[in-house]
Amino acid sequence: MNNLNSLILEGKLLEPTIIENEGEKVLRFFIETERCYMNKDNERLHRVVDILSDTTSVENMVNPSREQSLPSLSSLKKIVQLTKSVVFPGYFDMAPVGEGMRKFSIGVAIDNLYCELKTQISSGLEFDPNISASKAQQMAPGLAMDFIEQIPEIKRLLYTDVNAMFDNDPAVVSHGEIILCYPVLQAMSNYRIAHCLLKMGVPIIPRIISEMAHSRTGIDIHPGAQIGEYFSIDHGTGVVIGETCIIGNHVNLYQGVTLGAKNFTLDENGHPMNLPRHPIIEDHVTIYSNASVLGRITIGHDSIIGGNVWITHDVPPHSKISQGRLNDAPSQKNV
Repeated sequence: MNNLNSLILEGKLLEPTIIENEGEKVLRFFIETERCYMNKDNERLHRVVDILSDTTSVENMVNPSREQSLPSLSSLKKIVQLTKSVVFPGYFDMAPVGEGMRKFSIGVAIDNLYCELKTQISSGLEFDPNISASKAQQMAPGLAMDFIEQIPEIKRLLYTDVNAMFDNDPAVVSHGEIILCYPVLQAMSNYRIAHCLLKMGVPIIPRIISEMAHSRTGIDIHPGAQIGEYFSIDHGTGVVIGETCIIGNHVNLYQGVTLGAKNFTLDENGHPMNLPRHPIIEDHVTIYSNASVLGRITIGHDSIIGGNVWITHDVPPHSKISQGRLNDAPSQKNV
């Protein structure tokens, strides 16, 4: 390593190479020769490096205040995959699903999941400036175990979602088609996992997991939203469900639906306050494509909201709302 450091300092390393020194292998980036090191282009590069190396006031606001291990995207993807392999055996892994191997395969997946969770939850906790690295390491194993104990409930909820999608889509052939193909199941799997971690108080990781599904499916579900059983989204692209949404059981959405905020309450410094600001959707409600339901309003149970409508006031139960027929709901005079 001393030889490596001296070469780097002298700027004489010519090309990428593997150097072995006392059993260590170090992959090094090449550094140009002394002649290139001194030319004008290189001097310009060094000036840029010097500028970027100085910490700005803006960076001080967003950068971690101490050295910390941030959550790993690849490991979080693995956590989602392992959880799905336990919830839907045989669909998301190569393990055999016969009765003789089922318990063994699930046990291996759970063991791997626990190990991954401990590390990533610790990193997530360190993201909180009020939690030290040592405290995070102490808390992580217990939180990882708490999550694993919630997997049976996550499984139960996801199977109700699969059944809802099957019951609401005449084009589907089988439940397995939904599990393998439907983007809404990807989104709901990530949401159910992320929501569980959020309720446990794990920072940042729930948002990362939900955004993984958002980028893949176009379905944006904040992990803070509360979604009941038998939930389905047909097609899915463009659906937005805000942080403080409360959604009951047997609710069905179509593509482009927004369950969003109408406006924000500001504090004395002009910053938005995190208050309930998204709709409450009661049981047995269907909302068709591109409808926007905004603000802390309630859509009453057994209602149907037609496509392309803009709703900012309460809708009573058993209502049918569509373009040109908003008067079907008495409280919709000002919608």
